[in-house]
Amino acid sequence: MNIGKSGIIGLAMIFLTGGSAIAQDKTIKISTTTSTQDSGLLDVLLPALEKDTGIQVKVIAKGTGAAIRDGIDGNVDAIFVHDTAREESFVKDGYGTKRYAVMHNDFILVGPAADPAKIKGTVEGAEAVKKIAAAKATFVSRGDDSGTHAKEQELWKASGLPLDTITSSLEKDGKQIPVTSVHPAGAKDWYLSVGQGMGKTLTLTDEKQAYTLADRGSFIKYKYGREIPIHLEILCEGGNQLANPYGFIPVSQAKHPHAKTDLAEQMARWLVSTKGQQVIADYKLHGQPLFFPDAK
Repeated sequence: MNIGKSGIIGLAMIFLTGGSAIAQDKTIKISTTTSTQDSGLLDVLLPALEKDTGIQVKVIAKGTGAAIRDGIDGNVDAIFVHDTAREESFVKDGYGTKRYAVMHNDFILVGPAADPAKIKGTVEGAEAVKKIAAAKATFVSRGDDSGTHAKEQELWKASGLPLDTITSSLEKDGKQIPVTSVHPAGAKDWYLSVGQGMGKTLTLTDEKQAYTLADRGSFIKYKYGREIPIHLEILCEGGNQLANPYGFIPVSQAKHPHAKTDLAEQMARWLVSTKGQQVIADYKLHGQPLFFPDAK
């Protein structure tokens, strides 16, 4: 059969267009906490994922609360966050298919080497923040409804201190989102709520020689992985109150039919596979691991 020149061109266009569509079909959007991005983990994790599966990932990095809202609203195909209670509710309410336990690190309380609140060596976070409050030492809170902010709230509640409940407003994607949180009563002179991600919070804390709660991965990145490092020190670590597990959850098509759940599930399976877990385990800065695999 003689197709002719125009027919050959037409077939070539079909193949090219089809190839482009296939490539686009392998692109998904995930909303994730700023700590996975600020730590540098995604810079090694996502290229390895693409090499093995062909899946390309568009990342939206924000606080965990905002990332979960992205999943609830159907703005993304999966979420990768660190607030287990809210993650389990997300699945229970039908927005996610399953929570995949991917990795963990821990939270740490960091501050200046001078340590005016004398928290160095303290193991439990609630005891440390109680000392910070007693000293009225400057404390910088992310204040952004993130997983780190949620953990900070837990520590203040566990401290036994009298607390004030405050409602602030954060702008996310052009919308004003109310955020209700607690902090020690009468703390306005030393407690700063900044509504920022982990990187900016660490930078501001360093500038003010203050205290803050951080995830270990982001802290190591800002302490050892930058040309101009921060000078904060780890002062409280290791207690049960400071555990920091991360979960990956594909968005359910039952709630959002347009979600690329199949690709998100494929990414989830890769993250908990031997290969994905090894990439996480191997990611280090100056010999220090930032995250530890959790998949059994």
